[in-house]
Amino acid sequence: MGAQEEHDTARHRFDVADAAPLLLDAHGTVTGWTRDAERLLDYPASEAVGQNVADLLTPEDARRLPEITARCRSDGSWAGLLTALDRRGGPVRVMVRITVADDCDGSARWLVLLSEMAQAPGWDMSRPVLEQMVSRSPIGIAIVDTDLRCVWSNPALEKFGSAPAPQRLGLRFAEIQPGLDAEAIEAQMRRVLETGEPIVEYEHVGRVRSAPHRETAHTMSFTRIDDDRGHPMGVYYTVVDITERHRARQRLALLDRAGEYIGRSLDIRRTAQELADVAVPALADYVTVDLLESVLRGAEPTAQVPLLRAGQQSVNEGVPEAVVEVGEVAAYRPGSPPLRALASGTPWREGRLDPLAAEWATDIPGGRQATFLELGLHSVMIVPMRARGVTLGVTTFFRRHRQEPFDEDDLNLAEDLVSRAAVCVDNARRYTREREAALVLQRSLLPHRLPEQDAVEVTACYRPADELTGLGGDWYDLIPLSGARVALVVGEVPGHGIGAAAAMGRLRTAVRTLAALELPPEEVLGHLDDLVARAAREEGPDPAGSAESGEDTDSAQAVGSGCVYVVYDPVDGQCAMASAGHPAPAVILPDGTVAFVDLPQGPALGVGGPPFESVELALAAGSTLALHTDGLLARGEEWTADTGRDRLREALERPAPSLDLRCRAVVDALSPDRPHDDVALLMARTRLLGPGQVADWDVPVDPSLVAEARKTASRQLTEWGLEEFAFTTELIVSELVTNAIRHAVGPVRLRLIRERTLVCEVFDSGATAPHLRHPRTTDEGGRGLLLVSQFAQRWGTRFVPEGKIIWAEQSLQEPTD
Repeated sequence: MGAQEEHDTARHRFDVADAAPLLLDAHGTVTGWTRDAERLLDYPASEAVGQNVADLLTPEDARRLPEITARCRSDGSWAGLLTALDRRGGPVRVMVRITVADDCDGSARWLVLLSEMAQAPGWDMSRPVLEQMVSRSPIGIAIVDTDLRCVWSNPALEKFGSAPAPQRLGLRFAEIQPGLDAEAIEAQMRRVLETGEPIVEYEHVGRVRSAPHRETAHTMSFTRIDDDRGHPMGVYYTVVDITERHRARQRLALLDRAGEYIGRSLDIRRTAQELADVAVPALADYVTVDLLESVLRGAEPTAQVPLLRAGQQSVNEGVPEAVVEVGEVAAYRPGSPPLRALASGTPWREGRLDPLAAEWATDIPGGRQATFLELGLHSVMIVPMRARGVTLGVTTFFRRHRQEPFDEDDLNLAEDLVSRAAVCVDNARRYTREREAALVLQRSLLPHRLPEQDAVEVTACYRPADELTGLGGDWYDLIPLSGARVALVVGEVPGHGIGAAAAMGRLRTAVRTLAALELPPEEVLGHLDDLVARAAREEGPDPAGSAESGEDTDSAQAVGSGCVYVVYDPVDGQCAMASAGHPAPAVILPDGTVAFVDLPQGPALGVGGPPFESVELALAAGSTLALHTDGLLARGEEWTADTGRDRLREALERPAPSLDLRCRAVVDALSPDRPHDDVALLMARTRLLGPGQVADWDVPVDPSLVAEARKTASRQLTEWGLEEFAFTTELIVSELVTNAIRHAVGPVRLRLIRERTLVCEVFDSGATAPHLRHPRTTDEGGRGLLLVSQFAQRWGTRFVPEGKIIWAEQSLQEPTD
């Protein structure tokens, strides 16, 4: 080390070699002045000697001199900071040490050492002062040697559970605090010894000797101590208790996790289980969540039990503490704490349970009884689950492995957790109620069973959306038409919930009404489009009702709906269809190949656009039509119209023992158990009526030949074994053929169809529809259609491109009671 470095190092110390000395007599008069003092304050000795020291200080410090001299007389010395004045009156901040130096004649003298503050890092501390600092410090302080054995510690360290300082000497950390991770802490000490770099605020959690049943948290800082030659002598470390801060962080982390984890679904039981999962093990060792049975059903909460176990969790695998399984009744005894908390809405806490008390839920058929001692439970909290002023159930928290009882902070945390979960449970309850109502409404509006007929073998599968999306407005129907034909319909209303279900019901009713008019598919959709648009315009937004609440009316919600309408004729295998903003049907040919109908996509209902177009195709017997909603084409990240169709084609090509199983297999393959959107699939396998089921004849336009038409029809009935229908059929044929010959122009044709009904059809080229009249008793005619309506099960008129067909049906089924 050079001379300059030695000088700089010395400047950082307060000693005689570095200070400016001067002498004072007993009255404070300067009697000795040195060159260092002259350099420091710029006074020559001739001016300084003889002055009173008070004249060399600021007035404020001069007034402190009597106190300082009194301290010197009692203690023998004084050290502190003063502000002196140089020769020009400028302040000079100095560190001062005054020592009593009695003369040989017994007179008092004072030795004063001055050190300029600008050239010193701080006040030089004597050992007594330093000992006061470390012994009175509230922070635990200790020093270990290079073998990590304690060589010194202050009294504050005892409050962290250590033994008194003399008993800690020579011990390693693991011997002083066996409940802490001594290996990890000593690793930090070794690192500081090796590198010389201090480690600040190292946190650790464990159990100290002073609180063996409670976890405590501390921060420790480690600094290496070197000797005068720079060789390490040991490690100086401090300990600060941060248990409260640590627990506050844990509470915030638990509440944050609860906000993220609880209520991820609208399933009540799942939400209850999520509450139990979050609380274990962060807050409790065993948690049960019991809800009122009415809440689990989605109904309004009632004060009446029973309570059902909706969720539970334990730190032990298999939840061995459980006396009640999830889904079972928790039959608490009358007056037990859970029932009191449920009735009062007030939480309850017991720091130490009676170990021999029986578990509360014991009155259960087949359940087991156990004391708290047998279950290992020792502390409990019961928190009522309340939301929007209504109690939904109770949540019970137990401790088993952790010996510290629940305290008030734990109860506050439990209340925060339960209150968050209660809102989620209540939301799920309200959603369950609305969803169940929508499901009931939708199921009441969807066909309970499809009508029996001989045109197609038909089956359908409907799967509602998951609870987060909500019930949608998908629907399907099969409508028997005249002439053994059927209409197949699949539609979808946008949106979800009760509104969508109600709008779906209105659409389905409208379609059935329009189908009864015997219109072609494109005209049915055209009328339906006008109906939806007109209803939406007429109802419009309700400024005092639905618009203010953000809800649409049923008619407004129907705008944008999709629908595909198909008419199939089993007599000739002809199929006509039209679409309103809906996917085209797929066709499974008899050989198993799948094709999609090239069907023009008309506009969605109620939005306006070009007129609807229909297509016609002939289907061989055994072909299968697959009408579906777009929910079946699950739209993932890689979804396109082509990939959706490809997946549907693959699913439809897979064989199945029956049409019903095939329909369900397609839905299972393309849609999860709880899809994001509703799914409806209607599959119809076509049939053709055999030659023995259809008979037709051309009828000459001659009134005298009506009798021949009756005889021809009667002979056909005899061939079919339907002689009992001969009389009524002859009457129907006579009236319909007579009207056609009398009022129509062009050829007349008679057709009989034997299916589940006996159908009589008369075709003519006229464009006017007959009207049923109620003649007076004196009228000579006009009773023909009245008689037809009396003998036929139903009758009507449908128009075809070449004219019209008047038809009448008679049931061949035996009437059922």
